[in-house]
Amino acid sequence: LEKVIARLKAENYRIAVIKHDAHQFDIDIPGKDTWRMAQAGADIVAISSPAKVAVIEKVLEEKQLDDVINMISEVDLILTEGFKLSGKPAIEVFRSAVGQTLLCEPDRLIALASDIEWNIGVPCYHIDDAAGVAGEVIKYIKSFPRA
Repeated sequence: LEKVIARLKAENYRIAVIKHDAHQFDIDIPGKDTWRMAQAGADIVAISSPAKVAVIEKVLEEKQLDDVINMISEVDLILTEGFKLSGKPAIEVFRSAVGQTLLCEPDRLIALASDIEWNIGVPCYHIDDAAGVAGEVIKYIKSFPRA
């Protein structure tokens, strides 16, 4: 995914990435001000600098992908990692050492990146072909009218 992002950035696309984590994650650093504020009970902690902004929100239940998407603005494309059950269009990354069958339904697939060849009616790229996958993403983006 990192190589595809780099290719898309080289084409001047503004990219957001949403990663699903099935476990408890923490991006704050113990001992720092924002961490101490969260430990004190703040429900939302935000930090802003001239180069970045981050918002950490405690939630009672996991947000749906569309809820997280709606928190993002000013990008050309939102890529996700995980969210296998989202129903969204997907480029599946398949490694034969990890599984035997695809996880996505074929009608959701934009393309497939794999270490083995597939003949399932969608473009299939070698797992290391970031340029090919990025090209397929660009083709997909261009199939929609710009707002």
